[in-house]
Amino acid sequence: MASIDDLFRKSTTTTSSSISITNKRKFPDHTLSPTYKSAKISANGTPHTSTIEDGDDAHIEAGPSLPPTETDNAAEEEDDEEGRFFGSGVSADTRQALDYVEGAMDGELGAGEEEVIDAAWLRRMAVGFEKRITRNAELRARFEAEPEKFMTSEADLDADIKGLSILSEHSELYAEFAKLGCVGSLVALLAHENTDIAIDAIEVLGELTDEDVEADETQWRALVDAMLDAGVVELLTQNLGRLDEDIESDRAGVYHILAVVENLSSQESIVEDIAVGNDGLLRWLLGRIGQKEKRVGQNMRYAAEVLAILLQSSPKTRRRFAEMDGLDALLQILSAYRKKDPEKDSDEEEYVENLFDCLVCLVDESTGKGKFTEAEGVELCLIMLREGKMSKSRALRVLDHAMGGSAGGGVCEGFVEASGLKTIFGMFMKKQEREAIEHLLGIFSSLLRLLPGQSASRVRTLAKFMEKDFEKIQKLVDLRQGYTARMTVVGKAIRMEGEQLNPEERAAMADEWLSRRLDAGLFSLQTVDVILSWLIAEDDGARSRVEKLLKGRDESFENLKQSLREQLDGIDAEQSSEQAEAKDMLGTLLQCL
Repeated sequence: MASIDDLFRKSTTTTSSSISITNKRKFPDHTLSPTYKSAKISANGTPHTSTIEDGDDAHIEAGPSLPPTETDNAAEEEDDEEGRFFGSGVSADTRQALDYVEGAMDGELGAGEEEVIDAAWLRRMAVGFEKRITRNAELRARFEAEPEKFMTSEADLDADIKGLSILSEHSELYAEFAKLGCVGSLVALLAHENTDIAIDAIEVLGELTDEDVEADETQWRALVDAMLDAGVVELLTQNLGRLDEDIESDRAGVYHILAVVENLSSQESIVEDIAVGNDGLLRWLLGRIGQKEKRVGQNMRYAAEVLAILLQSSPKTRRRFAEMDGLDALLQILSAYRKKDPEKDSDEEEYVENLFDCLVCLVDESTGKGKFTEAEGVELCLIMLREGKMSKSRALRVLDHAMGGSAGGGVCEGFVEASGLKTIFGMFMKKQEREAIEHLLGIFSSLLRLLPGQSASRVRTLAKFMEKDFEKIQKLVDLRQGYTARMTVVGKAIRMEGEQLNPEERAAMADEWLSRRLDAGLFSLQTVDVILSWLIAEDDGARSRVEKLLKGRDESFENLKQSLREQLDGIDAEQSSEQAEAKDMLGTLLQCL
């Protein structure tokens, strides 16, 4: 891996593409101090903290100008007349003339005329930007032990970097910006010895790629591809390693790095390049969320959020993180919240929420399900269900995802062995919020689908449904009635709307109507029907009770059959292996009915 020094001293010209805007998360404004940090140390042991005038040799004057002498002050007082700006020493007429000259020099503009941000402006800016970089590099190399001689060039370079943020308002120039090689040069500055220069470059990259930038896909990809080609991920990761969060400006730098990573994570292919191609970032995030802090700060919360985004975006990233024992680390961190609740509306509360989101993503993968069982994740979640407050509903969600899918059988068996049946059936018979009911139904469905036939764990599960005069089945049928009533109301409204539309308009509304049916409880209704169908197929007593309860509501097994057929019709023709298994299960249940 190239060192930071080598990377900076190379002239980088790459093409690329990307998107961006101003950061949607605004970190407190940490402007650079008048002096800039340098990684180099002078001969007497003092750090180099300067930037300087573009000069030739050792005869260059550098540093702040000397204070005015008494003679100078006297001359100013003699020249001072009415009509001049206080303390400026320049008359209004002279100021107007100077403004005109300055404008003409910068862009050949007339006085009061605004500069046009277009391709010609971009080319002029690119030439000047490259000159600033080259000049600063030359002065640093020539006067390595005399930082006062490159201080001014560094300040000029810093100003040019900040000036690039204007491009976030002109995304139509992104492709040309990449074509000119400026993206590669900007990314290369992440390896600059002065960390303040690197941080400013990172912040500008965050602004250019922010989701609020009005850039189309082509423009955004032009910028981002150039950033990736220039090695932005590796350089961002290196900066995470060298920044010290005990220093306020470095702490802001870490925040801006996380913002750039979040901006780049909108596409799965980019996420895999970020997280799998270079797992140093994943390792840093894993270490950062596990650090001990008296109070969870903004960067720790943001690190957990970025990790959740990466895991949600790519199956490969989830599998890689699980292989790094990341799931076990998450469980250890979350174990502190099995009884304790974070402060309401705090960074810590959002931090914990993001960690649970990470866990849910991981247990959706077959690799994650195995790691979850090995790390006693089932037992931890059951403790949270019994004793937790804020963690209770999150643990229920984790269990639902861990026990679901064709690979969830091992988790289901571990759940029964850990005495989880008593806990979840006890919750089911109490009043619960809608989301909790949905997760409980998902767990019941997974148990009936995945526990081996005639196994002790399956027998115990069925017995729970039959105990106390089938009270759980009674609750299931009551829930079904409520979902059916809501679906009837929504279905009637949809039919009335459809009658006013032509076939093309109805086809265009299909997704909207499905969304409304799901909001009314379609998925939960279908899950209840699958559970009831399993119970009917497994036990004659349950069959008789379900039939009797449905009849009391003017329904029959035919209503369950219709629901199962609907679910079968909803499975894609080009089905995955898991969908094929679901199709076989639904077909078998239909035969049993």
